[in-house]
Amino acid sequence: MFPSARPHIMRLAHFLRRVAAPVSCLPPGGRGKLLCQHLPLDPRGPSFRQVSSVPAAMEDVLSKSVPPLPPYETKEKSPPPPEPQSLHFMHYYRSLEKGQRVALLGQLAADYGVDHSQVAELSSKLVQAQQSRDPGTVLQVEDRLRYYLTPQYKVLFSHISRMEGGMKFLVDIRSDIVEGVTARVADAPHLREMNGILKCMLSEWFSVGFLNLERITWQSPCEVLQKISEYEAVHPVRNWTDMKRRVGPYRRCFTFTHNAMPGEPLIVLHVALMQNILGNIQAIVKEIPPSEVEDGNKVKSAIFYSISLTQQGLQGVELGNYLIKRVVKELQAEFSQISEFSSLSPIPGFTKWLLGAFNSQTKELGRTELLLESECEEISDITGIPAVETLKRLFTTNEWMKSERLVKVLEAPLMRLCSWYLYGEKHRGFALNPVANFHLQNGAVMWRLNWMADTSPRGAVASCGMMVNYRYFLEDTSVNSARYLRGKHIEASEQVLNLVSQFRKNSKL
Repeated sequence: MFPSARPHIMRLAHFLRRVAAPVSCLPPGGRGKLLCQHLPLDPRGPSFRQVSSVPAAMEDVLSKSVPPLPPYETKEKSPPPPEPQSLHFMHYYRSLEKGQRVALLGQLAADYGVDHSQVAELSSKLVQAQQSRDPGTVLQVEDRLRYYLTPQYKVLFSHISRMEGGMKFLVDIRSDIVEGVTARVADAPHLREMNGILKCMLSEWFSVGFLNLERITWQSPCEVLQKISEYEAVHPVRNWTDMKRRVGPYRRCFTFTHNAMPGEPLIVLHVALMQNILGNIQAIVKEIPPSEVEDGNKVKSAIFYSISLTQQGLQGVELGNYLIKRVVKELQAEFSQISEFSSLSPIPGFTKWLLGAFNSQTKELGRTELLLESECEEISDITGIPAVETLKRLFTTNEWMKSERLVKVLEAPLMRLCSWYLYGEKHRGFALNPVANFHLQNGAVMWRLNWMADTSPRGAVASCGMMVNYRYFLEDTSVNSARYLRGKHIEASEQVLNLVSQFRKNSKL
């Protein structure tokens, strides 16, 4: 037993001795909930090892809620488990705090997964069947083995998915798993496996054929507009006037919904309808006079300036690519003359990467080789302190953007450094930047890097105010996507490639 867990177990045992009825059988709101509220948590925060915090309650709930995997011979004829079992699990789960939820899921994943002894036995039979060279026997054993590789908890999840509110419940469960694994709160192999299993299940249930494309307007239900406002992750909505502008003239807002989650936008795409492809967000989110009437003949370009996944539990489920494709068709049907499709995308992580590179070089070399000597001298002349120290301070706010001299001096080095970050920095051979990776997977071209494109404090801190257009040439997207996914080739414009060339010539990592 871990030393830090011993006092928690002793307190729990003492508490249980004073409780008249078994807490595991109590519904939410009774003593079962009281137990969860009063148990002390690890001072370091919720951890996966809290699985030992309420063992009796958790084990009792799981043993009563998780149905067994039906025998292979009767898998198609087995009746569904009684609905109260699944409801009891759902109510109990919702009564727990976040750290305890992850603990419960960890125990579910570890204790109700695959029957490894059955899998080992069937694997041995498969080897014997292959030696007999009887195709029928091999296929039969393979099918049986495939069936018994199903975790027991998958039966529970499948049943919950068919209940009212069950689909949203499973999406929320995966959100808790993703959050726990990402924060390394619950970094356990069984839980990571459950994450993958649930992701595959959700990918099937939320495949494009089951999704509804909806256009959001100012006449949409107030609750939906409120949710879209709250979910906006790229350019926060300031107020209702701002929200009205984003669904008004020369703007479109589309979302995917699912019949099993009514009133819940799954992913939201904001589009600006313009005469050409813009390179700064200020021109898009600026106020449009209320009296302005949309003239469809002026629309030549569609700019996807914000795409936000609203449900963390659907992370990794392919929705964004399909949403963009569906929206393109909708816009082509509405505006036959539209000819250009592009994103105007943020570059999250660039400033963090840049400061990390500065720190690494100054520690090793006592100087930076990312900037030319002449550039460092110009920056020092303006600020009066060494260039690297200046940049470390400057890039935490957008104050430097108020100096015309600094804006002019920093343009060349930051543009070439950012081009390399987007084009040259990789994770497993693919673009390190998640937004770049998303659009490149869709078949877009890294088309134009834009200076002073987002001068808000948020844009300055994330990417030194730069944004990038990923251009969708519809006739080439399939080929570009295949080349990127198979050969890890990034299709880029001449402007981007020239900036990359300047980086290779003038900067060293």
